[in-house]
Amino acid sequence: MNLVTLLTDFGLKDPYAAIMKGVMLSINPLLSFVDITHMVEAQDVREACFIIGEYYRYFSPGTVHLCVVDPTVGSSRKAVVVSNEDHFFVGPDNGLFSLLLEGGDALVHEISNPLFMRASLSGTFHGRDVFAPAAAHLSLGLSPSELGPPVARPETLEGLLPSQEDGVMTGTIVRFDRFGNAISNVSSYFFRDFVKGGAFRIEMGGLALHGLSESYYEGLYTCVINSAGYLEFGLFKGDLQADKGIRKGEAVRIRRMG
Repeated sequence: MNLVTLLTDFGLKDPYAAIMKGVMLSINPLLSFVDITHMVEAQDVREACFIIGEYYRYFSPGTVHLCVVDPTVGSSRKAVVVSNEDHFFVGPDNGLFSLLLEGGDALVHEISNPLFMRASLSGTFHGRDVFAPAAAHLSLGLSPSELGPPVARPETLEGLLPSQEDGVMTGTIVRFDRFGNAISNVSSYFFRDFVKGGAFRIEMGGLALHGLSESYYEGLYTCVINSAGYLEFGLFKGDLQADKGIRKGEAVRIRRMG
């Protein structure tokens, strides 16, 4: 599979993403790339974690996913490759791949073999020197085990899933899309299992909604199950984030009524 996807917080101003592509092409000239996004909010590992969980299933088995949101680059954190559902994810061991590890079926290997890194390692750009070479070699059929030993306890983020107590499910806003819609960590599965078809109220950022909408146009303020299967809040033809001053981490509460 000569395909690598890229997800980073590098933005579009600097040449970092292009440099990684150049490194990979020098190893595998037949590679094709799909840029998922380079606009993850800077250093926001949690946001990137949810985006990874959303997009990878739409690519063929064997795809290599290069994911670099790495605020502790140069520290003792490991570089890893995660093998999950016949996909390969390359990046830092900082919780970025937490959702992939939930089921317990993923395999994680450390990237520590110097044969598959650049000769000189920068303390600030492992995307170029460690992750990009590993991704390119995986695209050529290299086994993850050749990159390094298994990792028994990879890092995971806390609080990824909503909690329940006294008839209230509490989640959080984890990211905003281009339109200012607020996307939560409450999946449709958890939501429907919690309300069990009964009446409910959803509270978030000063809003109180007593039902779900099918699409954004059904009211001024709406809560929908978005295309990724999570509760998402929107303002029709507007920017909910700006309108309500909502921030990441804002509580989302679902209360069973009666």
